[in-house]
Amino acid sequence: MDPKILIVDDDHDICEILEFNLFKEGFDAECAYSAEEALTKPLRNFAVILLDVMMGGMSGFALAEKLRADDIQIPIIFLTAKNTEDDLLTGFSSGGDDYISKPFSIKEVIARVKAIVKRTADNLPQNNDITNSKLIFDDVVIDPETKELFIKGKLIALTKTEFAILVLLAKNPKKTFSRDDIIDRAWNEKTFVTERTVDVHITRLRKKIGEYGSKIVNRPGYGYKFDNNDYI
Repeated sequence: MDPKILIVDDDHDICEILEFNLFKEGFDAECAYSAEEALTKPLRNFAVILLDVMMGGMSGFALAEKLRADDIQIPIIFLTAKNTEDDLLTGFSSGGDDYISKPFSIKEVIARVKAIVKRTADNLPQNNDITNSKLIFDDVVIDPETKELFIKGKLIALTKTEFAILVLLAKNPKKTFSRDDIIDRAWNEKTFVTERTVDVHITRLRKKIGEYGSKIVNRPGYGYKFDNNDYI
């Protein structure tokens, strides 16, 4: 079955261009002309969402936040003319996985979609040195095989990038990874990812894992490490 791509943009011309070119590349593309219309779709059936930011009604950022709040972890690529660093950080903070500025090259969009679909198929970035053995400490269970995190028996929803960062750090306790190391391993295909973007993802990850967030330690000038001695 061809990977399904949802295009969410209130510009019908852009939707038609993207739909046509994605179809030529072997994708099953479908359009929604507003965030509200996108919410009527069977969203979990899509491999990637191409999401415009500035739309009438609900914005792309708001839609992304709602999807993540509803535990819909489909990769999101923002398409937008808003391309300042603050805009990029807002996009990543709201749950985006990638960001393409308008006007864009169709070839670039296709390349980004293919990269994310490949990562989705692999479930984790290939550059992570991860085995299928569970990582267990205290009330935390990290399962790289099922790509799931449990804390006190409760499933914690993480994005693919957040999970990749967590496994990278937890798999190598006491080892400090620079932000560039984390970008190379957790994002795999380099898109527009800054060191500040790593900090945003770490902040979000710490918040999600609650009291265990302090295990992710920042070493100023060096990077991040996972400080824990209680593995089983």
